[in-house]
Amino acid sequence: MAEITAGLVKELREKTGVGMMDCKKALAETAGDLEAAVDWLRAKGLSKAAKKADRVAAEGLVAVAVNGKTGVLVELNAETDFVSRNEHFQKAATTITDLAFGASDVEDLKTKATDNGTVDEYLTNLIATIGENMTLRRMKKVEVANGVVAPYTHSAIATGLGRIGVLVGVEGEGDATELTEVGRKVAMHVAATAPLALSSDDLDPAIVERERHVQMELARESGKPEAVIEKMIEGRMRKYEEEVVLLKQPFVMNPDQTVEAFVKEATGGKAKVTGFAIFKLGEGIEKKEDDFAAEVASMTSGA
Repeated sequence: MAEITAGLVKELREKTGVGMMDCKKALAETAGDLEAAVDWLRAKGLSKAAKKADRVAAEGLVAVAVNGKTGVLVELNAETDFVSRNEHFQKAATTITDLAFGASDVEDLKTKATDNGTVDEYLTNLIATIGENMTLRRMKKVEVANGVVAPYTHSAIATGLGRIGVLVGVEGEGDATELTEVGRKVAMHVAATAPLALSSDDLDPAIVERERHVQMELARESGKPEAVIEKMIEGRMRKYEEEVVLLKQPFVMNPDQTVEAFVKEATGGKAKVTGFAIFKLGEGIEKKEDDFAAEVASMTSGA
């Protein structure tokens, strides 16, 4: 049996694109025979999966689940919308989301055990089976101490699975069913408006400063004195906060009141929204635009 050195593992990794741990396992299973290890990885579907890893995965599913006073959001991506309707992919999304309750972050979640190995191994095998690249992109939790976490799934294709997932934490006293309904309405609002923060204090200072700079430049184009411009900026920044801060936004179901006012009225002042999270499928992922005309032209140019 050949010695399984770091160099041998590295060589197998470079040859197949498979992760170091899987390469080490393959070499152990094949007594250090490099070519046999390549075949072993191919048989397991790992080599096939690795070759797909550089392909953009911006479709898939956002999964939403609530357990007691904790809610979780998980985004599981694939290459095409078609895969989101595959029962095996949906099962994977649900299974992984259930495990997210016990995970600290997405990297920790990838190490959790399933009936098919770790989450990472589970997805690797699923890639080989379905034939598309997949990525477990992110997860987030919303928790309350006394109250409820209300879930909402937009464009749902199965229970808790869709293209937009929202969680809203409602802290306070009252009937859990009623509080959940209030939270669900706020969650629907969040899905429609995608606020940046719960309150003004929660806004990222860098984002606020950038917006202030833009508004300052626009105001200066008016040619008005600096003292007047300062007052203009104050007004514009207040308006900006009303657009991006959840509690200050006009409630979509009744624009005459803010979200904060709606919750206060609906709960008799006994509860308030203390947190929220929203995932929009593929948000921020740069998708590859295929130029089919150019591709066809290149294929026929030599004819």
